[in-house]
Amino acid sequence: MNRAADTYTENQGASPDTAKTRDAAIIRTSVIGIVANVLLAAFKAFIGLASNSIAIVLDAVNNISDAASSVITIVGTKLAGKEPDKKHPFGYGRIEYLSAMIISVLVLYAGITAFTESVKKILHPETPDYGVVSLVIVAVAVVVKILLGRYVKRMGERFNSDSLVNSGEDATLDSIISAATLVAAGIYLLFHVSLEAWLGAIIAVVIIRSGIEMLRDTLSKILGERADADLARDIRKTITGYPEVSGAYDLIMHNYGPDSYNGSVHIEVPDTLTADELDQLIRKITMDVYAKHGVILTAIGVYSINTRDPQAIEARERVRGIAMENEHVIQMHGFHIDTAEKTIRFDIIVSFDAEDRSAVYKKVCSEVQQAYPDYALQVTLDTDFSEE
Repeated sequence: MNRAADTYTENQGASPDTAKTRDAAIIRTSVIGIVANVLLAAFKAFIGLASNSIAIVLDAVNNISDAASSVITIVGTKLAGKEPDKKHPFGYGRIEYLSAMIISVLVLYAGITAFTESVKKILHPETPDYGVVSLVIVAVAVVVKILLGRYVKRMGERFNSDSLVNSGEDATLDSIISAATLVAAGIYLLFHVSLEAWLGAIIAVVIIRSGIEMLRDTLSKILGERADADLARDIRKTITGYPEVSGAYDLIMHNYGPDSYNGSVHIEVPDTLTADELDQLIRKITMDVYAKHGVILTAIGVYSINTRDPQAIEARERVRGIAMENEHVIQMHGFHIDTAEKTIRFDIIVSFDAEDRSAVYKKVCSEVQQAYPDYALQVTLDTDFSEE
């Protein structure tokens, strides 16, 4: 049974005020990142060129890429905040994932470029010329990048922005690069051994690895990940809190951007409910789930439990016992027996941990068929999309 979410805000899962607050915080954080990175890049570029230090020059380039990442975050946030339209009725929230992916590619590109330049310097080394002032500025940059990285990442986690989280992690990597540059300078000043090029190559590998991990995580979200188990559990708890509902199953949530979910679920209710009572129950559940969890249930299916036939109740419990004796069976629901037509139908959920889910399904069907040889079985191998 469907219940369209016509009474909800058009922002798909968040109120307009909440969405505006989130967008403003992301943009404000990104602007701070742009200003800080541009200033750091200017200082480092000047110092790197003056001291003939490839490590410091590459560090400056990284700061420029960080500033570009912040610009992309702002553009992505603005585009993601567009109102739903006829072509994209679920909104543009997923653009934030695309902006996070672009930032990941920029980080990866910066790492590859740094590695290439470092290898060139290994093959054709140049002697650096460090000064006290330049090293002090680099030291200050380390502190600034550490603070900036923590701030940006914290804001990203607070407002569920992958773009900010990636930018924050990138800033933290930059602080490590700057710190390593200071170490290389100290070694050169003390022992007159230049390790800059080798250090640059090692740092580049770290950056490349980080870029790959960021890209992998973002692509995973674009592909579609399992809904958060805690959120799914809380939604089921809300639904089964209604005395008429004995179970909530097959919860599916589709993500249309950070904190933006549309979903569907099946509920088990007594067969004594009238159509009017069922309609009111579904309306209450839909509104309650949205108010508490920000998830729009666009469809609620119904499993009718036979509460008036003792034979059906006994059969349901017997079949449930047979199914649940199998190790990887998580759940049985949607049971119905028709003694006149001699049919039994139910759904079972088999865990992804099972080596062969189909084999478990066939085993359950065989065991139930042995218990009820005169009945035709209609068994569905179901999937729990929020399995923990």
